[in-house]
Formats: sequence, structure tokens, C-alpha cells
Amino acid sequence: MQEEHLLQEIIAIAKDCGSILLSASDIERKIHQKAGRGNFVTDYDSRVQAILKSRLLELVPGAAFLGEEDQMDGTDVSKGYAFIVDPIDGTANFTRNYHASCISIALAQDGRPVLGVVHNPYLEETFHARKGMGAYLNGQQIHASDRTLAEGLILFGTAPYDEKLIRKSFEVAYRYVSRAEDLRRSGSAAIDLCMVASGRAEFFFELALSPWDYAAGALIVEEAGGFVGDLQGGALTYDHSQAVTARAPGVELVDVSDVLENDMP
Repeated sequence: MQEEHLLQEIIAIAKDCGSILLSASDIERKIHQKAGRGNFVTDYDSRVQAILKSRLLELVPGAAFLGEEDQMDGTDVSKGYAFIVDPIDGTANFTRNYHASCISIALAQDGRPVLGVVHNPYLEETFHARKGMGAYLNGQQIHASDRTLAEGLILFGTAPYDEKLIRKSFEVAYRYVSRAEDLRRSGSAAIDLCMVASGRAEFFFELALSPWDYAAGALIVEEAGGFVGDLQGGALTYDHSQAVTARAPGVELVDVSDVLENDMP
């Protein structure tokens, strides 16, 4: 299947799953606790992931599939094709009807994303990227901001599932926002990455994310002309949890090594 046709099929699947979020009801009775403070899964997460797995693997038979509800079950995404999927990124928001959740789908080849789709059904916004072909929002090309850190809007996640990282998250956030214009916290890493890609914000970080949180969004940022990496600027990998940053080209990383000496994943 040609990549453009494959991309359009993936976008259609993401939108179909988005309609499930929009029509969800009685969510509070379908919440289950996972390991870690504030770490939830709903029946809708499981339902959407099952649909994604079935339909995506029909598009690319033989591909590996890594979804959030698999929780790093040993799936090898380093060879051949692999889907890396978050059925509902921003589950806590979803359980509260907060309307900042999305479906995130990446297709990786030999360990690197080559297609990425992030669909926010609440705003009817669909971000997508193909490796080497730019990044788009609802079919219109997007670009990272040309603002500097001093002019920038900072986005961050608090790594809420690991209590040791919560204070460090706020210390790192202070290092950046004290040099920037302001700060926001949405509760969805995939959405935040797309905000950097679309020039709505200049910098995002979270101290511990899993590949399904960032695989699609990272490609979208890169194809929009931004940079992704760890807190020191090192390359991201897609087979384990790690710290993630995304930034506009004019934003320099701040040295936070003293904050991060211990307790990092």
C-alpha cells in the first residue's frame, strides 16, 4: 500500500475512534486503577485499543503492535514495521470530561517513526506527518515557532505516576518558565507535542514518558522543523520510557543536570 493512502486510512481509523470518545457515557463507572498515583484506564481505552489493533494490522499485516494497555509486554519495535499506539492519551482528562484527550498512532520502521497521527476529536484537529514530507493540521502544513525561549510558552507534564519525579518536574519547569513568557499543563503529552509542532508553544518536557505517549508527536514536531530529544538533547528511542523534550528551533536547552542527578528512569 502506498504511504499516502496508508496515512489516509490511519487518519480515518483515528477519527472513527475519536467518535467513540465523543459519544462516551457513564465513564466514571468504567474506570480502573493501574499502578501509580492517578494512573487510570477505562473500558473505553481497552475498547479503542482493540479496534486500533484489529484495523491497523489489517493495513500492515505482520507489523508489531505496541499499545499503552500492553504496558511494554516485550513487543520488539526495532525491526520491520511496528504500530506504537495510545488509544486515549489524557485518560485522566477523559474521565473528567475535560476535553483534552486524543488518539495517538505512530507507524515505525526499524525502530523509528515514519508516519504519525494525533487526533483530538474535541477540537476536530488532526495532526499528521510522514517522514520527510512535512507536518500538517487538518491538511494544512504547520511549522514550529520562530520565537526564542524568552518569548516562549512552556508546556510540561508532571510525571504523576512516579512520586519521586513530581518535585523534580516542577523544579525543571521553574528553570524554564523563569526564562520564558508563561507556562501551561494540559495533561496530554501527545497534544502538547503537537502544540510545539504547530507553533502554539515553544517548549515541552516531561521526565518520564512511554513510547506510545510521544512516538507520533515526536515525528510531527520534527517534520514541522522542531527538535525532539531527552533533557540533554540526546536522541529519543522508542523501546522504553524516558524523559522527552520538544522545542522550537530558536529555543536552547537549559542545564538542569543538578536537578536530575538521582531518581531518573
